[in-house]
Amino acid sequence: MALYVKAIIFVIASGCFLWLSRRSLRHPRSHGFYRFFAWEAILAVVLLNLDSWFGDWLSFRQIVSWTLLAASLYLVTHGMIALYRAGRPDKCRTDGTLIGIEKTTKLVTTGIYRFIRHPIYGSAVVGVWGVMLKDVSVASVSLALISVILFTVTAKLEETENIRFFGDDYRRYMERTKMFIPYLF
Repeated sequence: MALYVKAIIFVIASGCFLWLSRRSLRHPRSHGFYRFFAWEAILAVVLLNLDSWFGDWLSFRQIVSWTLLAASLYLVTHGMIALYRAGRPDKCRTDGTLIGIEKTTKLVTTGIYRFIRHPIYGSAVVGVWGVMLKDVSVASVSLALISVILFTVTAKLEETENIRFFGDDYRRYMERTKMFIPYLF
């Protein structure tokens, strides 16, 4: 794909991320501030490796890549469904930096949330490694590492916000679950 087409895609997608993150970007201590930059890093890896997306289908690297991307899809799907069904998002949550699905009023500890606290961010962490494997380079590995660091900061800040809202219930929940990957991390 031509570089100028990738640049146009980057600008348009970044504009969407900016719009979604507009309130958070004014508050560097909010989780959404760092999430914006993590999304940007993932977007950069995707566009960097776009030309290699479907090459060498049966190579070990591609099989691992597609497996990670499938796991990523599973995590985000189940995470969002659980938030909608059990989290009871409500517009009356007053934190202006929260977007839609994040405005949960009930702590979700069922489904995928029994094992990990951040399946949607976990999806991004697993997915970015899948995308990076499409064409391993210093740039793609660096961007993947940056996104993982940014999503870790994002999750830590969100946990602080969740402790403020859910109190000791969230602290106890943190003690029995992992952050992104069940039983590991």
